[in-house]
Amino acid sequence: MNHPKVTIASVVEGEGEISALPVLLRRLMYEAQIWDADIQPPFLVDRGRLVRPGGLEAAVEAQVRRVPADHPGGILVVIDAADDCPASLVPSLLAKAEAASPDRRTAVVLANREFEAWFLVSAPSLGGRAGLTEDLKVPANSETLRDCKGWLTHHRRDGVRYRPRVDQPALTQGMDLDLARANSSSSTSSAATSPIWSPESGGIAAHVRPRRSSLRKRHSRRLAGARLE
Repeated sequence: MNHPKVTIASVVEGEGEISALPVLLRRLMYEAQIWDADIQPPFLVDRGRLVRPGGLEAAVEAQVRRVPADHPGGILVVIDAADDCPASLVPSLLAKAEAASPDRRTAVVLANREFEAWFLVSAPSLGGRAGLTEDLKVPANSETLRDCKGWLTHHRRDGVRYRPRVDQPALTQGMDLDLARANSSSSTSSAATSPIWSPESGGIAAHVRPRRSSLRKRHSRRLAGARLE
């Protein structure tokens, strides 16, 4: 019997995430031994639009048709927390996303402070990749640093600036996910939990229930191994 594929559509705010987020999602799927997930190309929307009234709803509505209602999976929104507190911002964003797609599962993930912070907390595993120096250490202020991209540029050995569209997917592929989880309260972590994936198979499963109405909704600051429960 053929089971429908896990299908994930996503909304992102940065050009680098267009190629990096699918890399991360596939790695997480492979951890759960899901080999054939349908990871849709992310939908790029400026962060300013996403946090303005109606912006997130419009972005989520645009993704509904990409996720069949009877398939496991859902719509994932990934943006940088920047100066906002993830625990404060996520509940309102999640409520808007769910209202825009009541018959699809939705989840909102805020990287604290930005996607690249996940590279800093896994820095020892990235030495020598994408022009970075070999002996990298996790900075003490990895979760409060305002310019993670600048940190990556400063620690390159080739004199080239960090380039999100080129370097972000490569570093996403190379980072040690367990190290990132151990060193950060937000790395590969969800500020809100919603059952796009199921915890029964390590955070991602192909057998989650198809409707939102019977699902638990909880809020958390951790993304506990990208587990959207």
